[in-house]
This record gives sequence, C-alpha cells and structure tokens, in this order.
Amino acid sequence: MKIRGIGIDMEAVARFRRLPYGRSRSFYEKIFTAGEIQYCLSKPDPYPHFAARFAGKEAVIKAISGTIYESKKIEIVNRRNGQPAVKGQTNIKLSLSHTKDYALAVALVL
Repeated sequence: MKIRGIGIDMEAVARFRRLPYGRSRSFYEKIFTAGEIQYCLSKPDPYPHFAARFAGKEAVIKAISGTIYESKKIEIVNRRNGQPAVKGQTNIKLSLSHTKDYALAVALVL
C-alpha cells in the first residue's frame, strides 16, 4: 500500500478553553460540523475533544495538500469501535490523541 500523503498537527487545548462554546458559538460553527459539535459537547470537558478534532482536520488538510478553507468539509466521526475516521473517506487513516493541555493528530492518505 502506497502512502500518498501524511499530515500531523498539534493544538493547545487552552486555545479552545479561551473561547467557551456558549459565548463563541459562531467560531465553532465555522470550523466544525453539527455532528462534531454535538460529540464534543457530550463530553464533561469538551475542549480537549474540540482541539483533537481541529488537529485532525489540520492533519488531513496537510495530508491532502488542501487549504484551511476546506476544514468544515472534513467531518471527523468515530467508528463503532471508537476509532476516529474522516466521514466518507476510506483512503484516509486518522489517529487522534489528547491530554488536558494538548491534542495531536496524524493523518495518512493511502
């Protein structure tokens, strides 16, 4: 299997904490899909999840040599086994990780 692209991104969770969803809804709606917002807000602390999904979008954009303006077109979902994936894309492999302070993502385009 040939790797056609690779992307990696790391985000500070504090960047999202400084923009609480309740006061910055339009910011989140420009970047994330309704499903991503719903998923993140379902967590007791949504901000590491927002940061991880944002890092995932950035990693995918880098892997496909795209632009930041395409970020909302990339929807990160969880498969039944919990593994993150890019909705509608079987040729993109994605890994997300986060701590309370940082989120990291790696994307491979096969």
